Amino acid sequence: MGKSEQVSSGPGNSEPGRSEPVKRYPFRKYCEVLDRLEQTRGTKAKQTLFVELLRDIQHHGTLEDEVLACRFVSEGAFDPTSGLTGRLGARSQGMWVSEYCEIDYDKVFKPCRTATGSGSETIELLLTNMPHSGSKQAQPDTRTPWTLHNMDTSFGLMAQAKKSEDKRALFDQWLETLTPLEIKMALRMLGGGSLRIGFEARSLLQTLAKVSGSSLEHIRYAHMVLGSVSETARIVFEDRLDEASFSMFRPIAFMLASPVESLEALPWASVRLEEKLDGIRCQVHASVDRVELYSRDLNPLTQTFPDVVVEMKRAQSSLGGSFVLDGEVLAFDPSTKRILPFLDLQKRLGVKKPSSTLMNDVPVIFVAYDLLVLDEKEAFSQSLEQRRSQLTSVCEKANLPYSRQFEVATLQQCQRAFEQALNHGNEGLMIKQVDSHYAFGQRSHHWQKLKEPEGALDTMIMYAHAGSGKRGGTYSDFTLGVSVANDDRFSESFIPIGKAYGGYTNAELRRLNQELKKLVVEKFGPTLLLRPGLVVELEFDSIQANKRTKAGYTLRFPRFRSIRWDLGPDDVDTLQEVERLAQAKSMLTRPSMDTLADKAPIILPNG
Repeated sequence: MGKSEQVSSGPGNSEPGRSEPVKRYPFRKYCEVLDRLEQTRGTKAKQTLFVELLRDIQHHGTLEDEVLACRFVSEGAFDPTSGLTGRLGARSQGMWVSEYCEIDYDKVFKPCRTATGSGSETIELLLTNMPHSGSKQAQPDTRTPWTLHNMDTSFGLMAQAKKSEDKRALFDQWLETLTPLEIKMALRMLGGGSLRIGFEARSLLQTLAKVSGSSLEHIRYAHMVLGSVSETARIVFEDRLDEASFSMFRPIAFMLASPVESLEALPWASVRLEEKLDGIRCQVHASVDRVELYSRDLNPLTQTFPDVVVEMKRAQSSLGGSFVLDGEVLAFDPSTKRILPFLDLQKRLGVKKPSSTLMNDVPVIFVAYDLLVLDEKEAFSQSLEQRRSQLTSVCEKANLPYSRQFEVATLQQCQRAFEQALNHGNEGLMIKQVDSHYAFGQRSHHWQKLKEPEGALDTMIMYAHAGSGKRGGTYSDFTLGVSVANDDRFSESFIPIGKAYGGYTNAELRRLNQELKKLVVEKFGPTLLLRPGLVVELEFDSIQANKRTKAGYTLRFPRFRSIRWDLGPDDVDTLQEVERLAQAKSMLTRPSMDTLADKAPIILPNG
């Protein structure tokens, strides 16, 4: 990388029309606050700390620094509406750091990463503790501090870099001029989304309300229609919150469901039920000359499902106007009118430009279950009943599939409907209140989900990871494994199958932490490597194929069902059992929509 491409790391950044350098906020100081944030327990305490940070930036930085501070902590390196990505492959990061630290990638870096459960955590620990890396880096007090602005520029260059050697040059600059903590945080930001410090976008929006005195509901609305935390922060800081308005092709934060707390307490007369479909959430924006699809995390899906795009263009042509629909993409066999298992759909995920062969092998459909915008008129504040009435009209006119809603009058009828959903091969039920508005970007009790775990496995705790926030000071996150002791494909006794951090009581967690101390083999920063000894019955929603893992599978939404104090290493389920369960799920034959008649979970075009 030539000098002209180097990121200026000095504090003397200037702006056009200014004779004096613009004061910019130090990235190191920002990361130190993020580190304190990770160690702080309690949502209110975290928000107070971030309020103090924003006020400090107001005094010692610029408006742009405030916006970047909000973006980096909640969205990562790039605004989600920018379309930019700058991800570095995990292997590339590990190889480059191994060369820098003069260590063996396979013998040192990979075991450390397995132990910590985090590549960025491993890199920070190695850069801090390896003597070779310490001698290469300038001492913290002699480094010219990078600013938030410098870091934003570097992220932009990383996104523009197409060749591996260009990314390597930028990464080397980080290694030579940033502290280990800054590098860890920068890598997390580059990965996009949450920094895993217990301070998510929801907490940031609440913090913005506190620091500005603005209405939290107005801030949430602005976030929804702008699709960006940083742009929401900008108009809050500039006191332009009333200018936020919906625009097509800016994805809207999805409304999310909460688990059912009590079926007995539900007001059956004011709720409607839908079968919970086993696909992926998708938002469709369609206008006269454009169709875009977005995932639950607001990333583009348009190229992944060109067959859905074609269908939406046809639908828009028949309607004439624009619309935004919320729904689900399902693997679906049109010849048999059967919904296919999620494992089939998974073959389409992550494929940016699917071949015609793949689309023929795994056909998909979009099933709508909510209408958010029609002819550029927002429907968010309307009741579910009003939105569904419009949705039904739109789907029937455009010949689009949509979910079937139905009523029940008693708990017994709800239980029968739940069993019916499972018999159809679906995950369970969605229970929605008819008078609810669309609570964008939130988990709401107005939408509740009733699900049954797909299965359970007896697994071994292999690693324990320190918690953060309310769980600070305890080991509350666990890497769990299955047995491969008698499997000729492996040389070890256990391999990871998933991570879980919930499903236990406070009393169980306290006892678990006491028992962990007896099994510690080695400590890697916030992670404990354990001897085999603690067995957990782990329940999960499904088993997903994952070629990037040693097992070849991961568990979807794993959580503790029980801690099996009575079991030992010989009682742990094997990888063969995981493979058997996955195979059995893939061979499940679901009923045809034709055979279900008025009990079908979805209503297909032309009946």
